[in-house]
Amino acid sequence: MSDDDRDIWFPAKRYGWGWDLPIAWQGWVVLGVYVVLLALGVEEYLRTQNPVFFAFLALITVGLIVVCYQKGETPRWRWGEDKNEGG
Repeated sequence: MSDDDRDIWFPAKRYGWGWDLPIAWQGWVVLGVYVVLLALGVEEYLRTQNPVFFAFLALITVGLIVVCYQKGETPRWRWGEDKNEGG
């Protein structure tokens, strides 16, 4: 399935590898949930010093990456405007 055949929540970065900020409200919700969970985890870690925080951090980060892969443009290294994309 190509990027044109599906709804994209996270566009590819113009420079480098990965995704940029969301372009759909669903992407903003996903990013917001990630930030809230991260803040709650940090607050709990600072209060208890529980090293389980690092497993929690890894889990929510992997979850965000999975969503970005599913709902984002195909990641690849980019050096700016792609001449083949007509932009």
